[in-house]
Amino acid sequence: MSAPTVRRRRLGTKLRALRGEQTLEEIAEHSGGRFVASKLSRLENAKSAAKSEDVNDLLDLYVDLGREVSDELRTALLTLVKEGSQRGWWHSYRGVLTPVYEDLISLEDDATELFTSQLGAVPGLAHTSEYARGIIRATAMNESVEAKVDALVEVRLARQAALTRDTNPVKLWAIIAEGALRTRTADPSIMDEQLGRLLSLGNRPNVNIQVLRSDAALHVGQLGSFSLMSFGHPDLDVVHTENLTAALYVEEPEQVATYREAAVRLRAAAESVEKSAELIKEIRNQHDAH
Repeated sequence: MSAPTVRRRRLGTKLRALRGEQTLEEIAEHSGGRFVASKLSRLENAKSAAKSEDVNDLLDLYVDLGREVSDELRTALLTLVKEGSQRGWWHSYRGVLTPVYEDLISLEDDATELFTSQLGAVPGLAHTSEYARGIIRATAMNESVEAKVDALVEVRLARQAALTRDTNPVKLWAIIAEGALRTRTADPSIMDEQLGRLLSLGNRPNVNIQVLRSDAALHVGQLGSFSLMSFGHPDLDVVHTENLTAALYVEEPEQVATYREAAVRLRAAAESVEKSAELIKEIRNQHDAH
């Protein structure tokens, strides 16, 4: 049995919420034999992959029982099922990627909107190849990662297709600490190219980039970097955080709402999109001068 993915857990969590206070056995009985309690349990606990017809029928049952299932929620849940059954481009890198990283890539690919706040580095979706190579090497804590640098750079760049695809590109809102933009690299041209990449991306209608100045007042972002991914319904949003040894997905709606509020505060604390572009140009010119 494959390990539960973030997508499958999100589906199960929402199905469990819709069940409310009724038991699995009661829902099975209401279904008239369409479902059994053990199958419902596997869906809610992400123990097995769901089928579209099962989820659709279960949502119909919950509507009959008086639950509120909007068209938007139904579409979002069925999209989770559909996307979960497809093989993405990243599957060809399975020998390189950890399951957690595969989850992140699939979520980015499915997301409608992505907010990211980064303290120490430029967001991965905006990396140039040489900047990506430098970051991967600098943060590699074991030899196995060092041996996969070329492949990991390929993956990092391939992820960016979510921003530039012709149909429904993900909307990116990135908050970047000024210090990350002033990082020194062995070859100054690497940072020059990276800053140019940010300016180019910022011209896209689906990308907003703000800079948190180093002299900004104390703000919630100082507690750490995070990314908030949205999928057309707030109950399905998920937050991704990571450190040197692990990654964490925050999926509980109340906790996700806290990060959503943090994103609002960070937008207010950072320079405007227009002033941020000016600051990036200024930093780039200073890099060139050195």
